[in-house]
Amino acid sequence: MSTDVWKDARRSPAERVEALMALMSLPEKVAQLYGVWVGIDNTDGEMAPHQHEFTSLPLPWDELVKDGMGQLTRPFGTAPVDVAKGAATLAAAQRSIMAAGRWGIPAVVHEEILTGLAAWQAGVYPSPLCWGATFDPELIERMGAQIGATMRRLGIHQGLAPVLDVARDLRWGRVEETIGEDPVLVGTIGSAYVRGVQSAGVIATLKHFVGYSASKGGRNLAPVSAGRREIADVLLPPFEMALRAGAGSVMNSYADIDGTPVAADPALLTDQLRDRYGFTGTVVADYFSVAFLQTLHHVAASPADAARLALTAGIDVELPTVNCFGPPLVDAIERGEVDIALIDRALRRVLLQKCELGLLDEGWAPEPPVLDEDGEVVLDDAEVRELAGELARRSVVLLHNTAGTLPLAGGLKLAVVGPRADTPQAMLGCYSFPMHVGVHHPGVGMGIEVPTLVDALRADPAGYDVRYAQGVPVLGGDDEGIAAAVAAAADADVCVAVLGDQAGLFGRGTSGEGCDASGLRLPGRQEELLEAVLATGTPVVLVLLVGRPYELGRQIDRLAAVVCGFFPGEEGAAALADVLSGRANPAGRLPVSFPRDGGNQPATYLGAPLALRSEVSDVDPTELFAFGHGLSYAPVTWAGIAGDASWTTDGTFDVRVTLRNEADREVSEVVQVYLHDPVAEVARPVQSLLAAHRVDLAPGQTREVTLTLHADQTSYTGASWRRQVDPGEVELRVGASSADIRETIAVTMTGPRRHVGFDRVMEATVTTV
Repeated sequence: MSTDVWKDARRSPAERVEALMALMSLPEKVAQLYGVWVGIDNTDGEMAPHQHEFTSLPLPWDELVKDGMGQLTRPFGTAPVDVAKGAATLAAAQRSIMAAGRWGIPAVVHEEILTGLAAWQAGVYPSPLCWGATFDPELIERMGAQIGATMRRLGIHQGLAPVLDVARDLRWGRVEETIGEDPVLVGTIGSAYVRGVQSAGVIATLKHFVGYSASKGGRNLAPVSAGRREIADVLLPPFEMALRAGAGSVMNSYADIDGTPVAADPALLTDQLRDRYGFTGTVVADYFSVAFLQTLHHVAASPADAARLALTAGIDVELPTVNCFGPPLVDAIERGEVDIALIDRALRRVLLQKCELGLLDEGWAPEPPVLDEDGEVVLDDAEVRELAGELARRSVVLLHNTAGTLPLAGGLKLAVVGPRADTPQAMLGCYSFPMHVGVHHPGVGMGIEVPTLVDALRADPAGYDVRYAQGVPVLGGDDEGIAAAVAAAADADVCVAVLGDQAGLFGRGTSGEGCDASGLRLPGRQEELLEAVLATGTPVVLVLLVGRPYELGRQIDRLAAVVCGFFPGEEGAAALADVLSGRANPAGRLPVSFPRDGGNQPATYLGAPLALRSEVSDVDPTELFAFGHGLSYAPVTWAGIAGDASWTTDGTFDVRVTLRNEADREVSEVVQVYLHDPVAEVARPVQSLLAAHRVDLAPGQTREVTLTLHADQTSYTGASWRRQVDPGEVELRVGASSADIRETIAVTMTGPRRHVGFDRVMEATVTTV
């Protein structure tokens, strides 16, 4: 066979890959199955726990690249680097890899992209909870397309996002990375993000397959005891939806589920993902998770044994750097301890993806488009900031507003207090570059402009007289600071208390990876500060900049208003000022419910009947603000709700909602349809989201939205462990939130019980006139 076959773009990818594999030696094959992270330093003291022992390369660079390389890890996202210089360095590294190996195969380059490309001077979009709060998949798809285009411009092939873990316990530090607590919302928004990113010809990576968010006690990297039905009906559907959207890669969960680490579980990574779902892309290891099979899970006796378990399960690429898939694996294969067929299976997937990316084509050049640009390279241009601002404004949620406190009248004397009011970091989540990497390089500027809320209010055209007093930091503080905030509040027309989280990693914050909480009171002395300014009698508007909901049940009756921004990104301050002043009508809806009391965790709105308040327990799990909740300055008039007369177990059902805007400004509503199944074969959630659609209305406008539901959307995992659609009575609850139901439509589903699978209909179709 000619050695040119594999380079011939006229041949099928499968034919090209088989031709190349037939030419490769064992070390060359294995080299395609790992990444290398050359920018990490195991002496800086700032790495994640458990990772220091894995950071040194097993061989010098020249030795490491002589057989080729599968991936390059985060060349832009490991330290602050000038964009043009970084692109030139990346191109030189690719040239080195191509020149060293016999076949000249370049590496796939990956980066974190959760809130935009995690690179110095790149724009930072709002966090995933904000995506969920928009209930606007088209907007998220536009954001994903911008991120994908930036990746391609810099020569990056793969992005590690979206996170499709469904929030199950609000104490978990990574709630800020989730899209919400409902699988339909997570899947709909996550799929849109995937479509957007991959429209640029790059790869999105689904995280973390599966169960990671269901850890015991809300603790990071903790055991998971989720049952088969919870996994099937709550945790897996978002991945199913995003796979059907074309996602090219999947990353495993760190967790063990009932004792079996996902990284070593062929039932999940092969039987489920490959055989049932038909996934043909690559499975990449979450960072160090292959080595963790030996060092944390203790199910492997050696690095080679860990490699064997991971490959058998279905992991194709070891990330972020080579520990187990390198020389230890080659030696184990040569000793007959690992089947070469496992190597070929993973290699085939890796090379097919490289082929689809064009990396095997004759004449492929590693110099990215950014090197052809004249002048200064800008990654945070006006177009990026405009979309980041639009998304931020769409995501701000007005939770509570008494006696028309908001919007704030012009010219008011404002006391702005709290630790999140006057710091750019308040706007950013833990996987943004400034918080993930930049904090370890204090001598380097943030790289982008991130105004604070104090900045925005002082510059606001409404002409506010702003006096700022921090009160307390996020953690710690003293009585003098609280007294200064009280004095400012007492002398103001309105006190704006800006409280919340410091995003960070592994204990360096109050929200983020490894920053789990034992309860849901505001961190540090912030609740004490809030009580002190409430005691002044000045109306208090609480602005939350948080990575998770916190309990506000003790203060809610005394607060004049509550606004939640989660982590709204680089344009978050302007968005919040627009909402507070009334220039923007609040449009966000909660993707996670707010507890009245944090002692009820884990709990989400997806509770079965026994999860509701009852007379046999002293703990009341009733939420303070429900999933889907969000107020407006000019509420929409719901003019009519109707449904079809009948529904078959293999048919569709139309829900028609007429909305009217009687205000003199644009308004927005999210029509939400929930399923209640009065009698089922197993205990099901009292209600669960089937469909949601945002509708914008100009002043005086009336619109009718029709949501066409398919019977497949009512399916659940029955007693036989098969997914089924049942005949019988169901209720469709139509409203503005899970607690604000405007109409209940009772319908009898007729026909036989049906069993459905991965190819079932998972999303409603929507028409609006």
